[in-house]
Amino acid sequence: MNYKLIDMKVFGDDRGHLVSFEKKVNCPFDVKRAFYIFDTKPGVARGAHANRNSEFLLISINGSCKVKIDNGKKQEVVELNNPQRALYLDKMLWKEMYDFSYNAILLVLASTYYDEKEYIRDYDEFLAGVSR
Repeated sequence: MNYKLIDMKVFGDDRGHLVSFEKKVNCPFDVKRAFYIFDTKPGVARGAHANRNSEFLLISINGSCKVKIDNGKKQEVVELNNPQRALYLDKMLWKEMYDFSYNAILLVLASTYYDEKEYIRDYDEFLAGVSR
């Protein structure tokens, strides 16, 4: 599976803490887009798609959620519950975020600008694409 957990360097003192994202230091790509998911209701999943060209860095900046990662052959689940740890997801991985805790905020950094045409939202189409 082409994903990895990245421990972020935290800077801080008694005033609080800060984490920065830098290309080739703790973010493997140029960030072209950022968004966050919040106020997710119990039992609701987000994602359920793959991207042909986008890489992602997911950070639970508040609360927790689970991320199911699927490469077409194997599925794994990663729990994000610490703002000091990021999950890198490469291209062509099916992803589903679920089991969001109350007040969870999931920050997502992306390597591409939004383009609906690069999304694969049908699981069978995804499987056909990764088996080539």
